[in-house]
Amino acid sequence: MAVPRGLTVLVVAGSLVLAGCTGGGQDRTPGAVGPSSAPSPSAPAALQADVQAPAGTSVVAGTTVAGLANAVAASLFRRAPVAVVVSSTADAEVGPAAATATRLGVPVLVDGDGGNLAGRLAALGTTTVLRVRAPTVRAPTVRAPTGQTSPVLPSPARTSSARSSGGPGSDGYPGVTVVDSADQLPVTAAPSSPLVSTTVLVRTGDAATDPAVAAGAVVTATAKAAGARVVDVVADDPRSDTAAISALQQAPQGPLLAVGAGFGTSEVLTHRVAVARTGVQLPGGGQTVFPGRALVALYGYPGSSSLGVLGEQGPSASVARAQRVAAPYAALYDVPVVPTFEIIATVASGSPGADGDYSNEAGVATLQPLVDAATAAGMYVVLDLQPGRADLVTQAQRYASLLARPNVGLALDPEWALGPDQVPLQQIGSVTAQRVNAVVTWLSDLTAAANLPQKLLVLHQFRLSMITDEAALDTTDDDVTLLIHADGQGGRSQKEATWHAIVRAAPAGIHFGWKNFYDEDPQIASPADTVRRHPVPLMVSYQ
Repeated sequence: MAVPRGLTVLVVAGSLVLAGCTGGGQDRTPGAVGPSSAPSPSAPAALQADVQAPAGTSVVAGTTVAGLANAVAASLFRRAPVAVVVSSTADAEVGPAAATATRLGVPVLVDGDGGNLAGRLAALGTTTVLRVRAPTVRAPTVRAPTGQTSPVLPSPARTSSARSSGGPGSDGYPGVTVVDSADQLPVTAAPSSPLVSTTVLVRTGDAATDPAVAAGAVVTATAKAAGARVVDVVADDPRSDTAAISALQQAPQGPLLAVGAGFGTSEVLTHRVAVARTGVQLPGGGQTVFPGRALVALYGYPGSSSLGVLGEQGPSASVARAQRVAAPYAALYDVPVVPTFEIIATVASGSPGADGDYSNEAGVATLQPLVDAATAAGMYVVLDLQPGRADLVTQAQRYASLLARPNVGLALDPEWALGPDQVPLQQIGSVTAQRVNAVVTWLSDLTAAANLPQKLLVLHQFRLSMITDEAALDTTDDDVTLLIHADGQGGRSQKEATWHAIVRAAPAGIHFGWKNFYDEDPQIASPADTVRRHPVPLMVSYQ
């Protein structure tokens, strides 16, 4: 029922009289609090934006700065009676716009291609826009021939004024009042329930090639105005960014919004963020194996000098030796160089053994001292399988407890993979891409289930026949990255030919490694000679 007009007047008037009667005895000294300092009943109520948290993890995609920036505003704000608008991402515009928007708790939108600004303003219920433009640069004065200063006449100065665009007006915002100064905005209050549990991922990098990067400052202002936490990410995969990992670990476990199609689908990003939030990083930093590091490894079997240099000394001495071997490479890479153990976990055997698979499987207890020593020293570890007739996944499963460690990866040695009627040393073995992909799937499931950093799977190869149907290798798994290791021995020209053949045959998405043999190579390559090839090997082993 409507309140009678007379009653309203009486109530208001009564309030005024009451205020007048009770205020006479109040302290009027400066700073005193009393009815005289209360706002007038006729003062307009403050306009206030209404924010909304995104559902779960979501990605804002777009191909233009305006499209991305305005979509983020629509994602974080349900209603915004006041908004700030810029027409470029120049600091001269975005800086003042961001300062005003974050102070008032209102979004920043961009008037540009693909932004649908009029539609966004209408959807947000915006009634007043602060239009921020880069200041006009006055022309310099010039010296007249007479020696007097004569100004170059500037363009007429634009005065700040409010104007209503009830139809398509000078700014083209139907039904919106446009002002040029924050002083002309109506009284505005920050959102009452800021999005303190929401995180927004913003890409940094080359703004000239990535619209998501170019939109970063505008998006950051809008996110902060909504009360959200902003995390800058240097790459589309937050797992590869050590600073982002730390920031996400500290961020609240709430909704997350990523700006830019490069972040992938919401499902992919959800998993990557879950890994990042564990804070567990690989030796050398980050949670993706490459290109964030280079591995320099000693290869062998614990306690056996005949199977590689890793068995020539105990765990502590092996750590020290690996560090010495890796040290010269530090100046040759622009990423951290990580000393590594490649430990033979299953050894091809000339006899079938009790299980008939021509492979002797070391127990976890045999390998653990080396793994523990490497882990304590901040090193990476690769467990190598020489499977004989055994199933690759079955052998890998024996070492699940070690592979569950963040710094432990896996290697497959097809040279020692036998068919049902084959025996070692009678032929060079091989594996199919299908068998390798089965290992990728198992290792990926193990990694994803525990939100572990990405795993490395090494494939040794010195003949193309060792990996059949190589083009079918799964190089797209998000939790496992593949590296083909050029495992040949011999003279320099022979090893070079093997390298080039392997690189040419590999599918896209494969990384490469190189092995130096202390005894079998007539002239072992120096570190500089080892890394000079293209592509640069990301894993170098010594046997």
